[in-house]
Amino acid sequence: MTKTVPVGVSARHIHLSQAHVEALFGAGYELTEFKPLSQPGQFAANETVAVKGSKGAFPKVRILGPARKATQLEISRTDAFAIGVPAPVRESGNIAGSAGITITGPAGELTIEEGVIVAARHIHFHTDDAARWGIEDQQLLNVRVGGERGLVFENVIARVSDSYALDMHIDTDEANAAGVKNGDTAEIVG
Repeated sequence: MTKTVPVGVSARHIHLSQAHVEALFGAGYELTEFKPLSQPGQFAANETVAVKGSKGAFPKVRILGPARKATQLEISRTDAFAIGVPAPVRESGNIAGSAGITITGPAGELTIEEGVIVAARHIHFHTDDAARWGIEDQQLLNVRVGGERGLVFENVIARVSDSYALDMHIDTDEANAAGVKNGDTAEIVG
């Protein structure tokens, strides 16, 4: 059985807690949807913020909504070098002890002590897809992408939930290395 998954390329983005949304945009502010994302209930917001590290800044980083429990900036390794932030490779949500950053919005500025990561490559599996393919939550997989620069990504984390839609997430550095774009497909090979 071929185990084919769609690929989503994750550009730099930020998730904000509601308290940080309000600190950056004003009391009672709610994020507004620009477009839906591949995962149910998730969206790219109309709003952007500036982020600044020790060597540089990105003036317009898209916020993904809805607001989360903790603020987290997800960047590529190239981005991390460009702005001077020692961002570790981590699974999304695992921000303890990670790097900090300064964030500026139209109503304020704040500095977080941790929350900057390079997101570990992963596949979101709906529970039914995982069961059909015999895949367990947190299992490490090998995934092949084809094309002119085809390669096999190792250590792809399986994330399984009833609330997920089948989708592989890699960052822009990984996508560029493999010649992959949004909407391409990949095959689980081990």
